[in-house]
Amino acid sequence: MLAGFRSFAKSPFAILLFGLLIVSFAIFGISDVFKGPRGSGVISAGSRTMSPQDFKLRFDNYRKEVERRNGEPLTPDQAVERGIDRQIVQELVLQESIAAAITKMGVVPSDKLIAKIVHEQMSQLPPGQRPFDSITGKFDPKLYAALLAQNNLTPQSYEASLRDEIAQTHFFSAVAAGLKAPRVYAALQAAYGLEMRDVAAFAVNPASVERPAPPTDAQLTAFMKENAERLTRPETRVLSIMRVSATALEPTITPNPADVQKAFNFRKDSLAKPETRSLIQIVAPDAKTAATISQRLAKGEDPATVAKAFGKSPVALVDKPKSALPDRKVADTAFGLAAGQVSGPITGELGVSVIKVTKVTPGVAATLDSVRPQIEAEVRAQAAQSKAYDQTQAYQDAHDAGADLVAAASKAGAMVVTTAPITAQGADQMGQPVAGLTPEMVKTAFGLPQGGESDLIEAGKGEYYAVKVEKVVPAAMPPLAEIKPQLTAVWLGQEMGKRLKAKADALAARVKKGESLEAVAASAQSNVQRVPGLSRQNAQQHMGLGQEFLGAAFSAKPNEVFTARAGQQGEAFVVAKMEAIRAAPTADVARITVLTQTQAASGLMRDLGEASRYAAKAQLKSKSNLTLARQAIGVDTDALAKAEAGKAGKKAE
Repeated sequence: MLAGFRSFAKSPFAILLFGLLIVSFAIFGISDVFKGPRGSGVISAGSRTMSPQDFKLRFDNYRKEVERRNGEPLTPDQAVERGIDRQIVQELVLQESIAAAITKMGVVPSDKLIAKIVHEQMSQLPPGQRPFDSITGKFDPKLYAALLAQNNLTPQSYEASLRDEIAQTHFFSAVAAGLKAPRVYAALQAAYGLEMRDVAAFAVNPASVERPAPPTDAQLTAFMKENAERLTRPETRVLSIMRVSATALEPTITPNPADVQKAFNFRKDSLAKPETRSLIQIVAPDAKTAATISQRLAKGEDPATVAKAFGKSPVALVDKPKSALPDRKVADTAFGLAAGQVSGPITGELGVSVIKVTKVTPGVAATLDSVRPQIEAEVRAQAAQSKAYDQTQAYQDAHDAGADLVAAASKAGAMVVTTAPITAQGADQMGQPVAGLTPEMVKTAFGLPQGGESDLIEAGKGEYYAVKVEKVVPAAMPPLAEIKPQLTAVWLGQEMGKRLKAKADALAARVKKGESLEAVAASAQSNVQRVPGLSRQNAQQHMGLGQEFLGAAFSAKPNEVFTARAGQQGEAFVVAKMEAIRAAPTADVARITVLTQTQAASGLMRDLGEASRYAAKAQLKSKSNLTLARQAIGVDTDALAKAEAGKAGKKAE
């Protein structure tokens, strides 16, 4: 079964089949691994309940990926504003539903299969990261748990996700193996894509339309009201930010030679390179056999040959210090031999064995000169952290005594930066991220009133900040005088567009009444252009005609007259006529049907896979709690509800 799973997973068909699932698994994971009381989670699907902690972990993974891809922070409040939180919840509901449904069917991988795949996956990690004992080569559960902990996982959660992934892969593999898409399915797609349309059209000449007069202030004011939501500038705030940074202080510090010497003396032993041994160890069943092994090794026989004679394999230990050898008696013996020497039988803590030392590397004592840059950097960093702490204490004392943020920072010798107006997204008025601002700083600032100051906040080792809101600029539309030129240009463009559209409709009406397309075009000082053989397959070659024009052309009926915007920016209006619709050549349909048979089957399988997720959701009556999800990621849902109620009230007015 495992071999079949591997073969299918490597096939091109499987790549297409699971494409939909892989994307979502990569960001959100699969299984519900943090169990909670039934009905108390963010998502409930069958026997599964996703806890707020698990949802937060998955949201954080998604947020990190978005921040890495876009190069700008994504706060929980921004995620709510953009509807991202709702999308994540909906996707996770579908994932949990299909996983629960498949489990309910009895498709559950055995513990033995899970253990085997875990071992295989761990074996593929780079050397040094594999959770296997360096001496025995056996799987080490403690190293395995530590490795997963680095990625906020536990063995239970990781194996639960793996179990779901394998179950779903096996399930959909079986479905795919038994599914054969009818050839007509591909044939219909081919016929649809190759259907050819002959279109004739002419553009409305702007010279044939009277240009609108410049708008009055009253017209522009009305236009502003119509587009108030788009024109309203968000609330911005001017901030004073006090920062204390150990990292920024490091270049200003000259290490005290006495401190450098003291730090070196303290770390001297750990900085020295200990003596190491490279050796070959052969484990023996008893002392008598060990003596024979020792004699043969001493004669110069190959260790692998000697070990094989007794059904054993030699273990090579390369450049190991004494402390790295697990058996104390073996270590004592190894570090008492010279290079090339062979020990007698060693009855150690882990059994009887014989060793041969192949290399001796003398230890090297550390000198201050050899590690001075490293020691000085450590001393400088410690001094900077100490100085940063002293500055925060001085700031806090001055602030507690009544000084405001700026005055307290001045007494402490800390730097203060006053920003230009920023939005709740940490961007300036041009929409660009403001350097030096973190999402936490912005969130702190937008939780304060005008003139309010935050407490001193620790942002990391040796990093501190405090925020003061100097000014709050409420959300408002800009004054007309400030944007009049730009607004006038937009108004004129839209007004001209309306006139061109009206002209196009009038010209199209003449064609519909029986005038020829050429005659009507000539009367409008334009020329007819023809696009023969337009098909959905070659539409990419005609993108210059514009999306609206192509959409109208593919929905038009034979001899139908229509108008549409044309051009990549929709800058022109055209009057067009669908002169003919021709079925695709039979030979071409047959050829494309054969070429796309596999692709059509894959498309059908993707459709079935997506439909199965929604069917599982309906069958299990899966539920989600958006409010709990938002609370889990740190959103103030009470404040959000009030804000949404306020917006609804304004719209009602």
